[in-house]
Amino acid sequence: MKRYFVGITGASGSIYGARIVEALLADPEREVHLCVSPAARQVIAAELGAKLEAFLTIDGDQKSRLVFHAHDDIGAGPASGSWRHEGMIVAPCSVKTLGSLAAGLADNLISRAGDVAMKEGMPLVLVVRETPLSLIHLRNMVRVAEAGATILPASPGFYHKPQTIDDLVRQVVQKVFDRLGLQMADPIRWKAE
Repeated sequence: MKRYFVGITGASGSIYGARIVEALLADPEREVHLCVSPAARQVIAAELGAKLEAFLTIDGDQKSRLVFHAHDDIGAGPASGSWRHEGMIVAPCSVKTLGSLAAGLADNLISRAGDVAMKEGMPLVLVVRETPLSLIHLRNMVRVAEAGATILPASPGFYHKPQTIDDLVRQVVQKVFDRLGLQMADPIRWKAE
């Protein structure tokens, strides 16, 4: 079973985290460990009109491969370098979480797991969802990129001629999967005319 850790933080764009979890769980050989920050729970309620658990579209088998972790549980498995995984994704990644990672402030499970991923050389993808970006945000991005993280802004392309919000979200999910070397069903690819 391949293990992934997903953190959802309090930036707008909680749908990115939900769709990434669903796409990861589409493969029966994957287990997803999920941590949702308190601020993210507020954003999810405002943006999606439901609790994340109610918004996720997963079946019984997928539910058995989804493990929830408390945001303040810095003693959970993902907080340790000996807990190995195939990749960690923070989507959306708030600039608060970005700043915590850049400063090494491992004061909750998401920032601790991200700190561990960088120090252990495990893949860490940060789907930063903020605009415009200040110089502080940009410098924090450079710091975490230098430490090994991938900065993947939630900036969907339009070459696939999206018709819905889900089409735009799916293109960002595709980019995350590409970065982790994962295959998606019906991938979105540039097609030269």
